[in-house]
Amino acid sequence: MAVTVKRVLGYLLGVLAGAALLAALYTFVVLKWSYAVGERAGYLQKLSNKGFVCKTWEGELQLVAVPGSTPEKFLFSVRDDAVAQRLNATMGKRVALTYEQHIGVPTNCFGETEYFVTDVKEVANQ
Repeated sequence: MAVTVKRVLGYLLGVLAGAALLAALYTFVVLKWSYAVGERAGYLQKLSNKGFVCKTWEGELQLVAVPGSTPEKFLFSVRDDAVAQRLNATMGKRVALTYEQHIGVPTNCFGETEYFVTDVKEVANQ
C-alpha cells in the first residue's frame, strides 16, 4: 500500500484543524467560565489602553486596609470599552470594582492579568 503525498497532506491538515478547534474551544471555555467573582474597593490609580497588536485596558487599584499601612495594588484588565470609560471618569476616586477571575487564559490579547473588571461603582469617602 503506497502512501501518497496527497493523503499525508490530508491527514496533516486534519490534525492541524483539530488542534486549532481544540485551542479555540479551550479559549472560549476559559473566557466564559469564572474561577472566582468578587469585589474590591480602593482608589483608582491608573488605567491605560496598552499593546501593539492586541489593545487591552489595564488598570491599577490601590487598596488601603488600615491608614498608615503599606498599600497593596490590585492589577486588573478590562475587556469592555464602556466599563473602561466609566473607570476613566472615576480616576483618583474611591471605587468598588466588580471582577471575574479567569485562570488559564492562553494569551495577553484578552488582558495581561487574570482579573477582568465587569462593573465599577463610586464609593463615598468615610
